[in-house]
Amino acid sequence: MASTRDVELLLLLFLLLTAAAPVFSSSPELSSSPLSFHRSHGSPAANDRRFQISDDMFWKDDRPFRIIGGDVHYFRVLPQYWRDRLLRAKALGLNTIQTYVPWNLHEPEPNKWVFEGIVDIEAYLKLAQELGFLVMLRAGPYICAEWDLGGFPAWLLAIEPPLKLRSSDTTFLHYVERWWAILLPKIAPLLYQNGGPIIMVQVENEFGSYGDDKAYLHHLVTLARKHLGHDIILYTTDGGSRETLDKGTIPGEGVFSAVDFSTGEDPWPIFELQKEYNAPGQSPPLSAEFYTGWLTHWGEQIAETDANRTAAALEKILSRNGSAVLYMAHGGTNFGFYSGANTGQNESDYKADLTSYDYDAPIKESGDVDNLKYKALRRVIQEYSGVALSLPPPDNGKKGYGLVTVHKIASFFEVLDDMNNPMTAVESEQPLAMESVGQMFGFLLYVSELPIMGTSSILKIQKVHDRAQVFVSCMSDKNGGSPTHVGVIERWSNGELEIPKVSCSSNISLFILVENMGRVNYGKYIFDRKGILSDVTVDGAVLLGWKMYPISLDICSKLFNVNPIKQVSISRTAEKISAEPGFYEGRFDIYSIEQVKDTFISFRGWNKGIAFVNNFNIGRFWPSFGPQCTLYVPAPILRQGENVVVILELHAPNSGLTINLVKKPDFTCGSKQYQK
Repeated sequence: MASTRDVELLLLLFLLLTAAAPVFSSSPELSSSPLSFHRSHGSPAANDRRFQISDDMFWKDDRPFRIIGGDVHYFRVLPQYWRDRLLRAKALGLNTIQTYVPWNLHEPEPNKWVFEGIVDIEAYLKLAQELGFLVMLRAGPYICAEWDLGGFPAWLLAIEPPLKLRSSDTTFLHYVERWWAILLPKIAPLLYQNGGPIIMVQVENEFGSYGDDKAYLHHLVTLARKHLGHDIILYTTDGGSRETLDKGTIPGEGVFSAVDFSTGEDPWPIFELQKEYNAPGQSPPLSAEFYTGWLTHWGEQIAETDANRTAAALEKILSRNGSAVLYMAHGGTNFGFYSGANTGQNESDYKADLTSYDYDAPIKESGDVDNLKYKALRRVIQEYSGVALSLPPPDNGKKGYGLVTVHKIASFFEVLDDMNNPMTAVESEQPLAMESVGQMFGFLLYVSELPIMGTSSILKIQKVHDRAQVFVSCMSDKNGGSPTHVGVIERWSNGELEIPKVSCSSNISLFILVENMGRVNYGKYIFDRKGILSDVTVDGAVLLGWKMYPISLDICSKLFNVNPIKQVSISRTAEKISAEPGFYEGRFDIYSIEQVKDTFISFRGWNKGIAFVNNFNIGRFWPSFGPQCTLYVPAPILRQGENVVVILELHAPNSGLTINLVKKPDFTCGSKQYQK
């Protein structure tokens, strides 16, 4: 067994890996007054900056203006690359950047506010202005975005009695009000009339596809105007159908209604419908999400769309003086545990999003623009923008550092004996949700006891979110081997497992390691608690008496100051390559600063897990399921000298115990669909 020191270090490693580090019945009442930005009373800015809507056009400083924009989300790009990605968007011909604001990154714990690093929104908006962009800010509180829980903080799910998200539920609104009371005053100085880049602020997001709680929408408008002023242009975005616009627009408030629709649809009948939800003269045609590609779930073939067809669809809008925002101009990456998920007809029909958010956008995940889609869209935008476009920066260099041998540090179960220090188990008769024990991301271990069995038994978990690995061992085996892997129960298959007969002289320990694969970010099943959410039965009898091991996020930083974890012996490593969670470590050297380049880690041949590079969580991998084989490693994560890759593999690594650092992404792994 590992030494006490090794166990402590391994435990801290586990903590790092499991923490973090999205029907028309009558004409609505509409105002015919222009929607505009004006200087706020007391502002030192002159009255010569304003952005308004009239004559079915946008007007910037009293001149007609067409929005040719694109979504570039600051929280999906390392801050060191913000300028690079925005310059590529500028060279594409965009004059406006649109971005969501993810509440869950800015308030990861109640009343803990974060506005630094990758979530320094003020720095991002100021940089956008420096580079000549206007900004459309999508302030939420719900954002969708293929982002965990649609941007809502997961701790909202721990509140009892359960609140109702995206509604006029008073408890929910209390937290929204507190959030916007922090966010909106920060962005108020950056409104266009105050000298900043923000021309419009979006309220909610595609609400017409979710509900019809008008009181909720009106309350959001009141909050926004309280903090941002009464002359600001607020806007909604909804699908281009009468039903979604009927539910999602906000009549009588002077809120501009924008639309989105499938790329390739005839836009102009939809823009005519849009006019019915805006006051006369207040409906410039705007596709607020012009889809340049599409999202991909694990188990699907990578989504790709034709470059020329996409460009032709954009031309149909621009050729008649319409406005459009490319979704996405640059997708970026769902680093850490923040990728979202979707459901189908029921909440068991669950599909988690990839770590990559490349989206088949014109600016690729790594920033590359030497592709047909970028060139085709740029050609169309050049024709209709009326301005000379700058050349895009050359693609950033990539480096294939080659094969890196990894060594197994330990089985996950080697740290279990020390789990009560510094962690404290939560005990309950029934299993509790992750959020209820303070575990918002990653994994939660459930431990219970089974009686001595004379035969095999059937284990069933009616509702698990999202994926449970089941193990058993004899309680009397204090110094024995690792628990025996029984199998996996998954949310989308809802199966049962046969527990084989275990010859024990005492009761049997049951371990269930549950993975949160990303919360649903869209649709009616968005209230997506994680963990075991039902009884666990063995041969039909409910199993009671559980210990749940949450992981404290506060002590993760201690790992950064400890010495490198000692690897186990080569012979022992070879014995431990089995279907159980294990920690692996690999190291590689970069000999000069000039060689520090973007790279991709190929996990081909591995199964499923999480990877860190130099203590940075680059995301989930699942090549056995696909289609994503590689994880993007931006150069700012790397350093001259030694670089360390730490992996939590939930099953088994590739047979060669290697990873491969390559120059290009690979989306050709795995199966084509979820196994049913």
